[in-house]
Amino acid sequence: MNECKECYSNKKRITPLLKPRECLENHLQYICSTCGRCICINKTEKGGMQRWNFPFKTLDIAKLYLRTADVTMKTNCGIYEIVSANGRKSYKIFSNEAELQEYLKKNKSKTCVAMTPIYQRSKYIEFNNSEIRRLNREEVEKYIREQKEEK
Repeated sequence: MNECKECYSNKKRITPLLKPRECLENHLQYICSTCGRCICINKTEKGGMQRWNFPFKTLDIAKLYLRTADVTMKTNCGIYEIVSANGRKSYKIFSNEAELQEYLKKNKSKTCVAMTPIYQRSKYIEFNNSEIRRLNREEVEKYIREQKEEK
């Protein structure tokens, strides 16, 4: 499968990455209207942050959550490479450079050398048939089965 025009992944069932059954049963999902991939768009209980707000270990993992950021913010968000004082790299999604700069002000031990996204879609596109909702039991079972088959 080529990269999905809507959710930017080339694997229809790659997400959720961690505890897929628990996530699919208990969290709100963005359901891609093009390929059917589910992406967690739930807010955490502590702090009310969404999954896409957290740092990611790799650019590829950050790309898997970029669509939920785009939908939440209604813009083409970007993925930025952040470097900690110890040299460890992470990838974080921001809606714009001002948001990145505010993050860096609050996190003095982190830097962003490029100060531009290393991945960003050219524009935000709305897909009218996508959904944000919880899956029912049958949908969860079907998705888990398809996820195992895709691996």
